[in-house]
Amino acid sequence: MARFELKLPKMGESVAEATITNWLKEVGDKIEADEAVLEIATDKVDSEVPSEVSGILVEQLFGKDDLVQVGQTIAIIETEGGDTPAATPAAEVSAPVEAVEIEKTIEVVKETVAAPQDFAGSDKFFSPLVKNIAKEEGVSVAELDNIQGSGKDGRVTKDDILKYIDDRKSGVAQTPKVVEEAPKAVAAETPKTVQAPEPVAQKSQQAVPVSVNGADEIVEMDRMRKLISGYMTASVQTSAHVQSFIEVDVTNIVKWRDKVKTAFEKREGEKLTFTPIMMEAVAKALKDFPGMNISVDGDYIIKKKNINLGMAAALPNGNLIVPVIKNADQLNLVGMAKAVNDLGNRAKAGKLKPDDTQGGTYTVTNVGTFGSVFGTPIINQPQVGILALGAIRKVPAVIETPEGDFIGIRQKMFLSHSYDHRVVDGALGGSFVKRVAEYLEAFDIDRDF
Repeated sequence: MARFELKLPKMGESVAEATITNWLKEVGDKIEADEAVLEIATDKVDSEVPSEVSGILVEQLFGKDDLVQVGQTIAIIETEGGDTPAATPAAEVSAPVEAVEIEKTIEVVKETVAAPQDFAGSDKFFSPLVKNIAKEEGVSVAELDNIQGSGKDGRVTKDDILKYIDDRKSGVAQTPKVVEEAPKAVAAETPKTVQAPEPVAQKSQQAVPVSVNGADEIVEMDRMRKLISGYMTASVQTSAHVQSFIEVDVTNIVKWRDKVKTAFEKREGEKLTFTPIMMEAVAKALKDFPGMNISVDGDYIIKKKNINLGMAAALPNGNLIVPVIKNADQLNLVGMAKAVNDLGNRAKAGKLKPDDTQGGTYTVTNVGTFGSVFGTPIINQPQVGILALGAIRKVPAVIETPEGDFIGIRQKMFLSHSYDHRVVDGALGGSFVKRVAEYLEAFDIDRDF
């Protein structure tokens, strides 16, 4: 018999950890090769971890809701035969149960300091730059919570955390005693750090008690809704949202799609919706205005080389997810349609991979799908802009001709552009959405697909 270590697989370039949401197999269960053993969740996508070998599950090293790093061993599978891809040495296998439990406890203590911190448990908001510095310097969540910030509403700034790190190295700052204490003391000991006075502004942000009577139903948010709630709140607190609106005549696009959609589906095997046409125009506009294809990290602006379009998609359970079309500017209309349909279908079926939602540089959301004329979407951090596509409607419009003006029926829609006023001014934000409108209104009704 041999023992195989099932590790958390690499799930994409920017995915470093995942949370175990459910064990599909229990200790003692028989497992076939490629059979799913457990379900995991990253910050945006749920997926399964299959076994590489057949055998019996003999140990679960983590429990439900535990955070696991990529490459960590999460389970032990006992297989028949000799060598396995990652057999555990016999000496390690035969270790006493007590020693194994002690080692696990020690590992928990080590991960508290050495592993990337999970800031979701803190009530405070920290910028991406502050988080990165904290991770690199080994500053714990407890330490961050106790740094008195000099920013707006008491937020911890880059200068605050750098000063704290300098003070800690010189012995001025006192840090929580997590490593120095025995394992039992880790859970019982309160970090011995001087408690900073709570900013007055934060007290006013505390949740107002909600009155509940016997007829009301209390339903806990699911994991994804909690994440969305956190992302949206953090985005509003981070970015200075400004909106620009523009009305677009898309009559030619509607006529062209009606003319070619049947032939398109017959030749390409894909349905032709309005979304890929809109995404094509957005990708072109981003090439014209690269100042919209950036992200913000603290006091730094990162100019993105690739144009990766996020596509907000509603899920059957009412939640929202944003799969990403990579290098969207390099796709023709057929390629864009295939990408849109593939990501949309896999999102609804829950088959997205973690990397499918990573790396977006700009996001588009189609609020018109639900009949909304326009909306004011919230920016998908750390991006600086998001475009909402309103419903296409038949409206009376003034049509200018050489013979004079007259009233006619046209197909029109609104584009709503939300952008981050910290780094994008009205001139750029307005010019960008105007360029998208120009591409849509100049659509060639005689073009091939």
